[in-house]
Amino acid sequence: MEMMDMTTDYQNILVPVDGSETAERAFDKAIKIAMANKTHVDVLNIIDTRQFMGDMQDSLIGGDTIYQMTQDAEAYLQNLVGFAQEKFGFAQVDYHVRYGSPKRVISVDFIKDHHNDLIIMGATGLNAVERVLMGSVTEYVNQHALSDVLIVRTDLDNNKVK
Repeated sequence: MEMMDMTTDYQNILVPVDGSETAERAFDKAIKIAMANKTHVDVLNIIDTRQFMGDMQDSLIGGDTIYQMTQDAEAYLQNLVGFAQEKFGFAQVDYHVRYGSPKRVISVDFIKDHHNDLIIMGATGLNAVERVLMGSVTEYVNQHALSDVLIVRTDLDNNKVK
């Protein structure tokens, strides 16, 4: 019996990024996989709105700060898209900024809206203390996502864990 290459079945890849080195390694691998399979990539940055809310659900910071965070996220994503176009000649990539809980947005909400069939993400973007306090987004997505999940632990060039 001949084995089917599953990688060619994916049509729409989601890559959540948070500015961490592991997320950018995942982005690089996603672009390579998308190029090999002639598929589309959505790169996503989530602004975690829970950090802005106090006990009474009043905003702790002003709209100007949230606006600036959104502008910074868009500039970061535009740089990634530009990198994909310049380094790899890959143009089938769109960027998105969302607000909310990264766990929920990545594993359910965004996938429902954009019909992603594969999530490629870094092993973690948090340090050890943040993982204990918040829980790993990657672990949550791996357990609850509505699509397949590929967790990237190695760098692109030599497949060694950094």
